[in-house]
Amino acid sequence: MKNRGWGRSSGTRDTLLRAAREVFLAKGYAEATVADIVETSGISVGSLYHHFGGKPGLFLALWEQFMRSQEERTSRAAKATAGAGAERFLAGARAYLEGSWEQRDVARLFLENDGPAEFTTLRRQRGWEWIGGNKRLLGLADTPEGNVLVVLLTTVMGEAGREVAACESDGDAQVTIDEVIRIVRRMLATTGGVPRPSP
Repeated sequence: MKNRGWGRSSGTRDTLLRAAREVFLAKGYAEATVADIVETSGISVGSLYHHFGGKPGLFLALWEQFMRSQEERTSRAAKATAGAGAERFLAGARAYLEGSWEQRDVARLFLENDGPAEFTTLRRQRGWEWIGGNKRLLGLADTPEGNVLVVLLTTVMGEAGREVAACESDGDAQVTIDEVIRIVRRMLATTGGVPRPSP
Protein backbone atom coordinates (compact mmCIF):
# COMPACT_ATOMS: atom_id res chain seq x y z
CA MET A 1 0.00 0.00 0.00
CA LYS A 2 2.76 2.45 0.89
CA ASN A 3 4.48 1.95 -2.44
CA ARG A 4 1.28 2.64 -4.39
CA GLY A 5 0.65 5.79 -2.32
CA TRP A 6 4.21 6.96 -2.92
CA GLY A 7 3.77 6.34 -6.65
CA ARG A 8 0.59 8.42 -6.74
CA SER A 9 2.27 11.16 -4.75
CA SER A 10 5.27 11.17 -7.08
CA GLY A 11 2.96 11.23 -10.10
CA THR A 12 1.04 14.18 -8.66
CA ARG A 13 4.27 16.10 -8.04
CA ASP A 14 5.52 15.39 -11.56
CA THR A 15 2.22 16.50 -13.09
CA LEU A 16 2.24 19.73 -11.08
CA LEU A 17 5.86 20.43 -12.02
CA ARG A 18 5.13 19.89 -15.72
CA ALA A 19 2.12 22.19 -15.52
CA ALA A 20 4.05 24.85 -13.60
CA ARG A 21 6.85 24.73 -16.15
CA GLU A 22 4.35 25.18 -18.99
CA VAL A 23 2.60 28.09 -17.26
CA PHE A 24 5.78 29.84 -16.12
CA LEU A 25 7.28 29.58 -19.60
CA ALA A 26 4.11 30.99 -21.15
CA LYS A 27 3.44 33.80 -18.67
CA GLY A 28 6.55 34.31 -16.55
CA TYR A 29 6.61 33.78 -12.81
CA ALA A 30 5.03 37.09 -11.82
CA GLU A 31 2.03 36.78 -14.13
CA ALA A 32 1.39 33.07 -13.53
CA THR A 33 -1.24 32.18 -10.95
CA VAL A 34 -1.97 29.12 -8.87
CA ALA A 35 -5.30 28.91 -10.70
CA ASP A 36 -3.44 28.70 -14.04
CA ILE A 37 -1.31 25.83 -12.77
CA VAL A 38 -4.27 23.99 -11.26
CA GLU A 39 -6.23 24.33 -14.51
CA THR A 40 -3.29 23.15 -16.63
CA SER A 41 -2.46 20.21 -14.37
CA GLY A 42 -5.97 19.03 -13.54
CA ILE A 43 -4.73 18.60 -9.95
CA SER A 44 -6.56 20.18 -7.01
CA VAL A 45 -5.34 23.37 -5.40
CA GLY A 46 -5.14 21.47 -2.12
CA SER A 47 -2.69 18.98 -3.61
CA LEU A 48 -0.59 21.81 -5.02
CA TYR A 49 -0.29 23.43 -1.59
CA HIS A 50 0.28 20.06 0.07
CA HIS A 51 3.22 19.18 -2.18
CA PHE A 52 4.78 22.58 -2.82
CA GLY A 53 3.28 25.12 -0.44
CA GLY A 54 2.27 27.39 -3.32
CA LYS A 55 3.65 29.05 -6.43
CA PRO A 56 7.10 29.89 -4.96
CA GLY A 57 7.65 26.26 -3.98
CA LEU A 58 6.85 25.08 -7.49
CA PHE A 59 9.27 27.57 -9.04
CA LEU A 60 12.06 26.61 -6.64
CA ALA A 61 11.42 22.89 -7.21
CA LEU A 62 11.74 23.42 -10.98
CA TRP A 63 14.97 25.34 -10.42
CA GLU A 64 16.37 22.57 -8.22
CA GLN A 65 15.44 20.03 -10.88
CA PHE A 66 17.27 22.07 -13.53
CA MET A 67 20.33 22.61 -11.33
CA ARG A 68 20.53 18.92 -10.40
CA SER A 69 20.50 17.94 -14.06
CA GLN A 70 23.25 20.48 -14.80
CA GLU A 71 25.35 19.26 -11.85
CA GLU A 72 24.96 15.62 -12.89
CA ARG A 73 25.85 16.46 -16.49
CA THR A 74 28.99 18.41 -15.56
CA SER A 75 30.09 15.83 -13.01
CA ARG A 76 29.77 12.97 -15.52
CA ALA A 77 31.75 14.88 -18.13
CA ALA A 78 34.51 15.82 -15.67
CA LYS A 79 34.83 12.26 -14.32
CA ALA A 80 34.98 10.81 -17.84
CA THR A 81 37.92 13.04 -18.79
CA ALA A 82 41.50 11.98 -18.22
CA GLY A 83 44.15 14.51 -17.34
CA ALA A 84 44.65 17.34 -14.92
CA GLY A 85 41.91 19.20 -13.06
CA ALA A 86 41.89 21.97 -15.66
CA GLU A 87 41.04 19.52 -18.47
CA ARG A 88 38.25 18.05 -16.36
CA PHE A 89 37.00 21.57 -15.59
CA LEU A 90 36.89 22.35 -19.31
CA ALA A 91 34.98 19.13 -20.03
CA GLY A 92 32.49 19.98 -17.29
CA ALA A 93 32.23 23.56 -18.54
CA ARG A 94 31.37 22.38 -22.05
CA ALA A 95 28.76 19.98 -20.66
CA TYR A 96 27.25 22.79 -18.58
CA LEU A 97 26.99 25.07 -21.61
CA GLU A 98 25.51 22.30 -23.76
CA GLY A 99 22.93 21.71 -21.03
CA SER A 100 22.11 25.43 -21.01
CA TRP A 101 21.32 25.16 -24.72
CA GLU A 102 19.44 21.85 -24.56
CA GLN A 103 17.28 23.16 -21.70
CA ARG A 104 17.24 26.74 -22.99
CA ASP A 105 13.54 27.32 -22.41
CA VAL A 106 13.73 26.68 -18.69
CA ALA A 107 17.27 28.13 -18.43
CA ARG A 108 15.94 31.42 -19.81
CA LEU A 109 13.18 31.39 -17.20
CA PHE A 110 15.71 31.15 -14.37
CA LEU A 111 18.02 33.75 -15.88
CA GLU A 112 15.32 36.41 -16.12
CA ASN A 113 15.45 37.27 -12.38
CA ASP A 114 11.68 36.72 -12.35
CA GLY A 115 11.01 34.52 -9.36
CA PRO A 116 10.05 34.46 -5.69
CA ALA A 117 11.87 36.68 -3.20
CA GLU A 118 13.97 33.83 -1.80
CA PHE A 119 15.22 32.82 -5.26
CA THR A 120 18.04 35.39 -5.26
CA THR A 121 19.39 34.14 -1.93
CA LEU A 122 19.18 30.47 -2.94
CA ARG A 123 20.86 31.17 -6.27
CA ARG A 124 23.68 33.02 -4.49
CA GLN A 125 24.16 30.09 -2.10
CA ARG A 126 24.26 27.64 -4.99
CA GLY A 127 26.82 29.88 -6.70
CA TRP A 128 29.14 29.59 -3.71
CA GLU A 129 28.70 25.81 -3.77
CA TRP A 130 29.75 25.77 -7.46
CA ILE A 131 32.77 27.94 -6.62
CA GLY A 132 33.83 25.47 -3.92
CA GLY A 133 33.38 22.51 -6.25
CA ASN A 134 35.34 24.19 -9.03
CA LYS A 135 38.14 25.07 -6.63
CA ARG A 136 38.45 21.42 -5.58
CA LEU A 137 38.26 20.21 -9.19
CA LEU A 138 41.02 22.58 -10.25
CA GLY A 139 43.13 21.76 -7.20
CA LEU A 140 43.61 25.45 -6.43
CA ALA A 141 45.38 26.46 -3.25
CA ASP A 142 43.55 28.57 -0.68
CA THR A 143 45.34 31.74 -1.70
CA PRO A 144 44.04 35.14 -2.82
CA GLU A 145 45.13 34.30 -6.38
CA GLY A 146 43.39 30.92 -6.36
CA ASN A 147 40.24 32.39 -4.85
CA VAL A 148 40.07 35.18 -7.44
CA LEU A 149 40.64 32.75 -10.30
CA VAL A 150 37.90 30.33 -9.27
CA VAL A 151 35.40 33.14 -8.64
CA LEU A 152 36.17 34.61 -12.09
CA LEU A 153 35.90 31.23 -13.82
CA THR A 154 32.62 30.36 -12.11
CA THR A 155 31.16 33.79 -12.88
CA VAL A 156 32.25 33.54 -16.51
CA MET A 157 30.52 30.16 -16.80
CA GLY A 158 27.30 31.48 -15.28
CA GLU A 159 27.18 34.41 -17.68
CA ALA A 160 28.19 32.18 -20.59
CA GLY A 161 25.28 29.86 -19.79
CA ARG A 162 22.99 32.89 -20.06
CA GLU A 163 24.47 33.80 -23.47
CA VAL A 164 24.17 30.24 -24.78
CA ALA A 165 20.54 29.95 -23.63
CA ALA A 166 19.78 33.19 -25.51
CA CYS A 167 21.22 31.95 -28.82
CA GLU A 168 18.90 31.78 -31.81
CA SER A 169 20.11 28.53 -33.38
CA ASP A 170 22.15 25.38 -32.81
CA GLY A 171 24.93 26.86 -34.93
CA ASP A 172 25.08 30.07 -32.91
CA ALA A 173 25.03 28.10 -29.68
CA GLN A 174 27.91 25.88 -30.80
CA VAL A 175 30.02 28.86 -31.89
CA THR A 176 29.36 30.54 -28.53
CA ILE A 177 30.22 27.39 -26.59
CA ASP A 178 33.45 26.89 -28.54
CA GLU A 179 34.49 30.51 -28.01
CA VAL A 180 33.77 30.38 -24.27
CA ILE A 181 35.84 27.20 -23.92
CA ARG A 182 38.66 28.79 -25.93
CA ILE A 183 38.69 31.86 -23.66
CA VAL A 184 38.49 29.81 -20.44
CA ARG A 185 41.32 27.58 -21.69
CA ARG A 186 43.45 30.69 -22.21
CA MET A 187 42.59 31.96 -18.72
CA LEU A 188 43.69 28.64 -17.27
CA ALA A 189 46.81 28.52 -19.42
CA THR A 190 48.04 31.83 -18.02
CA THR A 191 47.93 30.30 -14.55
CA GLY A 192 49.83 27.18 -15.61
CA GLY A 193 46.70 25.06 -15.42
CA VAL A 194 46.61 23.73 -18.96
CA PRO A 195 48.99 23.78 -21.92
CA ARG A 196 48.26 26.36 -24.58
CA PRO A 197 46.76 24.82 -27.71
CA SER A 198 48.91 25.10 -30.80
CA PRO A 199 47.72 27.81 -33.23
